[in-house]
Amino acid sequence: MHGLIIIHTGPGKGKTTAAMGTGLRAVGAGLRVLMLQFIKGSWHYGELDGVAAFGERFVIRQMGRGFVKIGAEKPDPEDVRLVAEAWAAAQQEMESGNWDLVILDEINYAISYHMLDPEPVAAWLRQKPEGLHVILTGRNAHPTLVELADTVTEMREVKHAYQKGIQAQRGIEY
Repeated sequence: MHGLIIIHTGPGKGKTTAAMGTGLRAVGAGLRVLMLQFIKGSWHYGELDGVAAFGERFVIRQMGRGFVKIGAEKPDPEDVRLVAEAWAAAQQEMESGNWDLVILDEINYAISYHMLDPEPVAAWLRQKPEGLHVILTGRNAHPTLVELADTVTEMREVKHAYQKGIQAQRGIEY
């Protein structure tokens, strides 16, 4: 089996949801799935309860604090530390042989916010275990990773309910 490198990026909604859909398909095919969330932290999302029924076949680990300040200022050192820990954990888990698919949720944000250098990520992906599938999500995927990936999908927002003043809906957006 040739493990694929897949990227879900772009400004539209659905990057994490698409990765989870692939994870659900993988579990249905007997594969073991790990999702490491680089930014999401203490907040409770519906997907956490949704995958709980799969036990150790589909595991989600929240590695961040849940909110990252972006803009002109430098990233908070605590967020940088947590991203470094998440990347170290990701490498260890991807090398463990325990997983068939590893989803690096929001890693593209960590890279584009300058909390994680894209070069070590690219270097690791170039020598990843042959049968391991890896999905990277988040806006602004780094060009080096886009070039390296087997499949890249860009989500583009055409229209969204919030533009009409409709709040995020439980079970749909979170």
